[in-house]
Amino acid sequence: MKYFHNEIEAKWQQYWAKNQTFAAQNNSDKPKYYVLDMFPYPSGAGLHVGHPLGYIASDIVARYKRHQGFNVLHPQGYDSFGLPAEQYAIQTGQHPDTTTKENIARYREQLDKIGFSFDWSREVRTSNADYYKHTQWIFIQLFNSWYNITSDKAEDITTLTALFEKEGNANVKAVCDDNIAPFSAAEWNAFSSDEQQKILLQYRLTYLAETEVNWCPALGTVLANDEIVNGVSERGGHPVIRKKMMQWSMRISAYAERLLQGLETIDWTESLKESQRNWIGKSVGASVEFRLQNSEGSIEVFTTRPDTIFGVTFMTLAPEHELVAQITTPEQKAAVEAYVEATAKRSERERMADVKHISGVFTGAYAEHPFTKEPIPVWIGDYVLAGYGTGAVMAVPCGDERDYAFANFFKGTHGMPAIKNIFNQDISAEAFGAKEGFELINSDFLNGLDYITGTKKVIEELEKIGAGKAKVNYRLRDAVFSRQRYWGEPFPVYYVNGMPQMIDAKHLPIALPEVEKYLPTEDGQPPLGNATHWAWDTVNNVVVANEKIDSQTVFALELNTMPGWAGSSWYWMRYMDAHNENEFAGQDALKYWENVDLYIGGSEHATGHLLYSRFWNKFLKDRGFAPTEEPFKKLINQGMILGMSAFVYRTEDSKSLISKGLIADKNVHAIHVDLSLINDVTNELDIEAFKNHPLYSDYKDAEFVLENGKYIVGREVEKMSKSKYNVVNPDDICEQYGADTLRLYEMFLGPLEQAKPWNTAGITGVSGFLKKLWRLYFDDNGLIVTNDEPTADMYKSLHKTIKKVTEDIENFSFNTSVSQFMICVNELAQQKCNHRAILEPLALLVSPYAPHIAEELWSALGHEGSIATVAFPIFEAKYLVESEKEYPVSFNGKMRFTIKLPLDLSAAQIEEIVMADERTQTQLQGRTPNKVIIVPGKIINLVG
Repeated sequence: MKYFHNEIEAKWQQYWAKNQTFAAQNNSDKPKYYVLDMFPYPSGAGLHVGHPLGYIASDIVARYKRHQGFNVLHPQGYDSFGLPAEQYAIQTGQHPDTTTKENIARYREQLDKIGFSFDWSREVRTSNADYYKHTQWIFIQLFNSWYNITSDKAEDITTLTALFEKEGNANVKAVCDDNIAPFSAAEWNAFSSDEQQKILLQYRLTYLAETEVNWCPALGTVLANDEIVNGVSERGGHPVIRKKMMQWSMRISAYAERLLQGLETIDWTESLKESQRNWIGKSVGASVEFRLQNSEGSIEVFTTRPDTIFGVTFMTLAPEHELVAQITTPEQKAAVEAYVEATAKRSERERMADVKHISGVFTGAYAEHPFTKEPIPVWIGDYVLAGYGTGAVMAVPCGDERDYAFANFFKGTHGMPAIKNIFNQDISAEAFGAKEGFELINSDFLNGLDYITGTKKVIEELEKIGAGKAKVNYRLRDAVFSRQRYWGEPFPVYYVNGMPQMIDAKHLPIALPEVEKYLPTEDGQPPLGNATHWAWDTVNNVVVANEKIDSQTVFALELNTMPGWAGSSWYWMRYMDAHNENEFAGQDALKYWENVDLYIGGSEHATGHLLYSRFWNKFLKDRGFAPTEEPFKKLINQGMILGMSAFVYRTEDSKSLISKGLIADKNVHAIHVDLSLINDVTNELDIEAFKNHPLYSDYKDAEFVLENGKYIVGREVEKMSKSKYNVVNPDDICEQYGADTLRLYEMFLGPLEQAKPWNTAGITGVSGFLKKLWRLYFDDNGLIVTNDEPTADMYKSLHKTIKKVTEDIENFSFNTSVSQFMICVNELAQQKCNHRAILEPLALLVSPYAPHIAEELWSALGHEGSIATVAFPIFEAKYLVESEKEYPVSFNGKMRFTIKLPLDLSAAQIEEIVMADERTQTQLQGRTPNKVIIVPGKIINLVG
């Protein structure tokens, strides 16, 4: 009876779907275990073999936990809003919803073929209105909340208005906009409704503000920093500029300290935690105010080195700083404006990374030193970012390398004073940046002090003169929450007299309207500006035609949509109660599942999705909607499966294509080749197929320079990508070798967290292993399993495997389990094992990794139903306890033969047996040994 993987896998996939084998229950006596994958964006390209890696690992854990008696939630869905679908819609005119649904159908087909134990009854799609109605609801809760520093949590905005009504805002400790004017209770109560709303907008956790953003004109939208690579959009490679726009923002900065502290409570890798710590960027120092000369106002800076204040020789503002236009002198205006325009074309990330390029312009303005009253020239430079700190730095060249380089670069030019040394250290070659090993000099009342005492002293003096105070600062900036695109969650917002109003939650969802074009409008409005029915009727509480807007009862709706991370910032909770129409999830379901026990996904989300998710979870906990502070207990970043690209080599004139072994010193250009055109084992190119392939029509008449009559391609490991033609389709692997082979092979490639190259040629070994496993149970005539008692060696092979596989799954070391399976099956085959007592538990051991063949073997062994929840085998140490020892028998230190003896024999008994052995007598040739050395369990040595 042969192993036909296609028939077996189709059979069990149908069985699982029909019987809802993997559906989780929201109330169960079993302990819960929630394992989650970062849900995919359904692109038109479908899955390649790199995508399922994390899913296979999470599926092994989910299946293992079911075997252990857990109620396992292992859901899947789609992050289905996004820019790629919209760009495709712009190019083709197809509605993004149509292409998204087609892509999802393709993904689902591929995922099903690999045999994942997903609970598909809980599937979510972020672009479905029945999902994003809850995203809109969460947005409303954020709008109606403020962050109370005293209670250290978010609270309903009504508690803030109650304070204002009672005592004004002088004593309110809140995370809010800077420089809010103080008002009394009487003044608050006398304000108009519009005035009150404007003030509250400065306190709300989501708010409207003019913000510096990354604007991509070609895509017509704002991009996040992680959507920009080398100054251009990741999608399409379009130029990106910095500009100010009125945007919705999320006050994530309110949670900076809690986001930091929460990292200590979760089981994440230290590198991932460090990424988040760096992004949050906590700094302890002082806020210092430098008054402007010949102008109203002042420049506020945050510094971690207030002790160096007497070393300030100039100041640098970010080119986007709001004071730049105000303070620039007429003589410097042209140079400043040109520099600001040039800087706008560089992303923040690019500017931060560029430590070699020095540029800047003097504004012509001066500030005043808070202690010496000396004039300090004010420059602008792109190494200062508007979004970090205050967008201004006090430059101390003697103590900071970047300031040192800047001062030396502009040395001798107008507006750049000489470097002042305030350390008893040499700075002739470089700045002295250490916080120890110095005394301050040329620093007035700080002379002779070190970093710690100097910092304390200067803060005291700054506070005395009202020019500064101690401060903790965070690099983490509030997150822009608007996108100028169509395919995203609509805001539940309309505008009255320019002020945002929330639509009542009972009228949600506010569904995405139809538009004729997906591009921005001719006057620069977002794509929703093309909608003809996009106004809110406050009487009937429905969306109506724009022509009905009267600014009395019908008002304009928000034209921006939410960013891609909106729907992904809470989706794990929706899986807990996916069909709840009234709530994002019911309290009973939330309390039962609590949070995710194991989360697997890519490291590229370390400072985007994972920070926003933690922020939203903490907010929902504050407001009583979520049961836990952190969403993901344990997180594993899977490595990348790399593609093995293939290349042909063309000469400069493109007339010849030279085989890999002959290129040597020739000047050639490498061209990616579609993998379907080469033999994966020999690396030989199919020349005729290459010539006739539409991608390579330019080389139809080229000369092929061969080695030994063949054209051998070059190979290189790269990221899998359609553009490199190195993508391997998992459907093809499943068809040829089977899903179980694919699953085992992806785990076998190496440790989960590491990157590893794909090599289809290596998959045959895993395929052969499954056939060998099958032959333990079947011969050509059918099942050969017996009820005979296994031998000790059979039990030993089995229990070694139980121990290893259990430990491996618990430690997420899946690759070594596959090796152990191979060892075990080889041993059992040599032992001619066809014993039920061994082969039943073996099928269970294999089940998490290769579920289809395990189900078939379990069924063939006479069991009803699925193997999925049958108890996992338990390791018994007694089967690994050795009862015999194979001793090496040595004569004068040289081993001559071995003898197997029971381990419970004494030294005297061993000596008696060895001396009686014929082989001993042959070696001794009638002599009596001078000494017999025996260590039970270790050595036997006859001397003399």
